[in-house]
Amino acid sequence: AHTSTTTRLAFLLYNCMLILRTTRCLTFNPAQKRIIHHTIKNSNRIKTIHDNMLTRLNPSQVSLEIKDPVDAKALEQAKAILAEVRPNDAKHCQASNLLSVAKRLGDVPDNNESTYTVSKEECEKAYNNLSEEDRTCLKNLHDRIERFAKAQRQSVTDVEIPIPGGVAGHTVSPCKAAGCYAPGGRYPLPSSVLMTAVTARAAGCETVVLASPRPAQITLAAAHLAKADVVLCVGGAQAIAAMAYGVEGGADAVNVPSCDVIVGPGNKWVTAAKSIVNGHCGIDMLAGPSEVLVIADKTANAEVVAADLIAQAEHDVVARAILLSDDQETIDKIDQAVADQVSCLPEPNKSTACEALKLSFAVKCASIEECIQISDDIAPEHLEIQTVNAMEVGQKCANYGGLFVGEHAAEVLGDYGAGPNHTLPTGGTGRYTGGLSVFNFLRIRTWMRVDSQKDSQGMVDDSIRMARLEGLEGHARAAETRSLTATPAFKKPCS
Repeated sequence: AHTSTTTRLAFLLYNCMLILRTTRCLTFNPAQKRIIHHTIKNSNRIKTIHDNMLTRLNPSQVSLEIKDPVDAKALEQAKAILAEVRPNDAKHCQASNLLSVAKRLGDVPDNNESTYTVSKEECEKAYNNLSEEDRTCLKNLHDRIERFAKAQRQSVTDVEIPIPGGVAGHTVSPCKAAGCYAPGGRYPLPSSVLMTAVTARAAGCETVVLASPRPAQITLAAAHLAKADVVLCVGGAQAIAAMAYGVEGGADAVNVPSCDVIVGPGNKWVTAAKSIVNGHCGIDMLAGPSEVLVIADKTANAEVVAADLIAQAEHDVVARAILLSDDQETIDKIDQAVADQVSCLPEPNKSTACEALKLSFAVKCASIEECIQISDDIAPEHLEIQTVNAMEVGQKCANYGGLFVGEHAAEVLGDYGAGPNHTLPTGGTGRYTGGLSVFNFLRIRTWMRVDSQKDSQGMVDDSIRMARLEGLEGHARAAETRSLTATPAFKKPCS
């Protein structure tokens, strides 16, 4: 009631222009911004031109949020699903139970023709039905991912070194069966099919099982290109159970081998189920919401940074986009660019991004060094450096999942097959682990051989002494049986 007529008119003008900007992707020019802002700046009841898209925090307000990636309710539900598809802790999941759950949860149509797998022939047909341009794109992604994964595999080799009286070493070998999960929720993710299955193949796994709920044709085409042996068209906890324990059923059922390791991103039920089966088989990680952190200085291109923040935000309503800068004007420009660009996104991308941006923030730091310190505390999944001397700044950063150096190294290029894997640690876990790679599918096993008992005596004597220092008399006596000088204690009269 106390707002002036002029201010009310200005606010009406602002809302009209906002509608135009939202529907036609128009932006305010500087003169329009100055006029409206000057008119309403003294009213504490009316907002300025736009709320900040990124919440402003100061450095002291930023803290590492280490949250349990496993949702308690989802864990309870996942346990129930695992018990249903694998009743009475059976060795394998029952085919009929798996199909029943898949129908109930909408993975497959609820009719008599439904099955929980897709044949290789259907996958090949999907690939052949793609346009030439789409096939070329998939093939390009496949080849770059495979090239990088093979280079990783070649970086670790069998080793042998001499030890007293013999030889010791390690061998590097792949696990036999790999389970790969590709999400099928808001958007089909054939890139995740390639990132997981191609990497498993490059590691040398004999069998690759892929699971993706309601797979799109492009997903099936990617499965064909990645040479998946079995394609499960189920998702969630039921898919993880099927890959962890295998599936057996009647004569008409498709048997699925149990997998030695399960990898790939998924929703909260996938994450919960992976936490349950971990130990029975290996897993890559327990992934939380996706995140990107950009360190930018005054040389950064505001439109480019904004586009990268939005690209992350559209993943999920709980994704986070974080901006750190030593320049307030840069933060303001990027924030405005985010507002302008997000208004032009189609649905449902726009609504998803807007929700995610509510969890996102920007921090004005005293220096790039402070930006690096805060980034290391957060340990983001994706870390972009858009500053002068970007490589130098990036090399000073210690904790992250994937590093993207310079304006042209967009995080989305990593998403779509520059080479390095896009399945990366989230929620601060980049402090102690890395992203998915061939190493998730490899076993490094050590061995030793003693050829000369005489030359090994120094090692034998050390083992006898250390065992008794630790109070492990049985260990000491086992070592004494290899000694040329000591009489094993069990051959002496018992005291």
